[in-house]
Amino acid sequence: QVQLVESGGDSVQSGGSLRLSCVASRSTFNTYCMAWFRQVPGKEREGVAAVSTVGLTSYAESVEGRFTISRHNGTTLSLQMDSLKPEDTAMYYCAAVFGYKPLQQLLSSHQYNYWGRGTQVTVSA
Repeated sequence: QVQLVESGGDSVQSGGSLRLSCVASRSTFNTYCMAWFRQVPGKEREGVAAVSTVGLTSYAESVEGRFTISRHNGTTLSLQMDSLKPEDTAMYYCAAVFGYKPLQQLLSSHQYNYWGRGTQVTVSA
């Protein structure tokens, strides 16, 4: 029902910055909860940042203060990543789910049913 396409991944030095974007095929504003997840091969998908239908945000402790999630219009979600560390290296995925979800659950991957194909972020020491 909604397709998601990520972009912006790159290879950067430790301490650098990147801005990821996720473009949806239809408006998600006020109707979908959206989030960024990341995954390293062989490990479970980790919730990074999420935004609810009413604009409340939630961040993983590991990225709080360094990453910022935001919606720019009805179809675009971004993740500003600053002070990047090698441990941030992963495939980053955009995710969405229709309707209300408790904010406390928005960093759990099983809450989402729409996913992008990912964009790779590599941070070198």
